Amino acid sequence: MTDTAKAAPDGELRTSMYRVVIRASIDTVWSELIRTDRPLPFFFGGQYDTPGLKPGAPFAMRTPDGQFTLAMGEVIEFDPPHRYAHTFRFTTSDDPVSVVRYILKEVEGGTEFTLINEHPASDPVSKSEKQMAQGAKFIGDNLKSVVETGKATFGGRMMLFMFSLMAPMTPKAARSENWPLDRAPKS
Repeated sequence: MTDTAKAAPDGELRTSMYRVVIRASIDTVWSELIRTDRPLPFFFGGQYDTPGLKPGAPFAMRTPDGQFTLAMGEVIEFDPPHRYAHTFRFTTSDDPVSVVRYILKEVEGGTEFTLINEHPASDPVSKSEKQMAQGAKFIGDNLKSVVETGKATFGGRMMLFMFSLMAPMTPKAARSENWPLDRAPKS
């Protein structure tokens, strides 16, 4: 597992990366990563709302009951089963839009999963950027656990339980009626 951050000169990108090897075929990992038919524990319990994962398509990550929208974006790259990238913005933040990339590579013993967050180096480090860097480990570890065991890590399950208890405190600004798919941030 690797967790690195890289500073870049103005005009370039500042990135954070998390990498893990998952003991499963690349097709199995890919299928779980792009599921749209149920909440995804590795995406903090969010469920995709999208007309289809393809370049140019908007998506929202909504709570399982559909009441709240956690994040929105637009698919910018979709190359099954190797690469998927999208813009990303938390609905409760005015922070700049970032790009998230998922790269899958067949390796001995399974599939190497790499998650890269990209932010314009000219922007100051935002709260969203810090949360995304921390969230990458959660996503990678819990995707690995879901694929290998059928369930999220113990810590992931506890975090999802805490989220369910805190749901009544979700800001009204995140209500899904405020976030139709046509509001997804463009690339």
